[in-house]
Amino acid sequence: MRVFVTGATGFIGTELVKELIAAGHQVRGLSRSDRGMEQLKAAGAEALHGDLKDLNGLREGARGMDAVVHLAFNHDDMSKFAENGQDERAAVEAMGAVLEPGKLLVVTSGTGIAEGGPGHLRVESDPPLRVLPRNPEDAARAVSERGVRVAVVRLPQVHDTRKQGLVTWLIQIARTTGVSAYVGDGANRWAAAPLPDVAHLYRLVVENTAPGFHVYHAVEEEGVSLRGIAETIGKGMGLPVKSLTSDEAGAHFSWLGHFVGLDMPAYSEQTRAALHWQPAGPGLNEDLSNMDYSA
Repeated sequence: MRVFVTGATGFIGTELVKELIAAGHQVRGLSRSDRGMEQLKAAGAEALHGDLKDLNGLREGARGMDAVVHLAFNHDDMSKFAENGQDERAAVEAMGAVLEPGKLLVVTSGTGIAEGGPGHLRVESDPPLRVLPRNPEDAARAVSERGVRVAVVRLPQVHDTRKQGLVTWLIQIARTTGVSAYVGDGANRWAAAPLPDVAHLYRLVVENTAPGFHVYHAVEEEGVSLRGIAETIGKGMGLPVKSLTSDEAGAHFSWLGHFVGLDMPAYSEQTRAALHWQPAGPGLNEDLSNMDYSA
């Protein structure tokens, strides 16, 4: 298959490009930098220079492809989260507009975007929260109405010993403040999955998605407690671990304060059954325990 990948030199994209090429697929990857272009060429992919604001470039990248896997999102400035969400929706619409009926669009979302209050185990059939500034799922569903096959992959905290989703920012804040913190009793949970298993899931989605609109959850661990995460980080960094009140969390965690108290467990049994996906990598706290915090 001919597959166009946005975010092709990012954390997940780098792993996915290698996996797709190893499986015999032809990959065209999008990169914002000359260094990324060279990385893609070295991996055996076709390299396209551009970003999410270059809608004409995105259309050209997607045109004639059998599948598009959209991984890119601007995390450089989280103060512009709403604007970045608008850019993402426009990108999904632009790429979807040039895909022929029967071709495949894979869009990346998050398990935390699914509706559900505290304690609710989010499942693939849960609709997305429409009050959030980032919601690529509705844009993807509109593309499916044109006869394009659409898959939404909802990500939890994707991890290895280098990066761990939102946990990476927890580590940075702990390093800056000298405290590894959590909110309240820290019993709230975040779902997680190891990077190689997530990249493999994307390949299974590319190869096996049926006609229609589908949602998949890339979840190995349904929920890892924030207290457990904070304790593992504290041990690895040699820092004290502290519980904060909700009022204290905003000042300590900055923009991340909205997330650290959320309980966001998620389920993936429907995904595992549909795609025969069997994640077997290390758990989040195992990767955090094996991380080099001096790097």
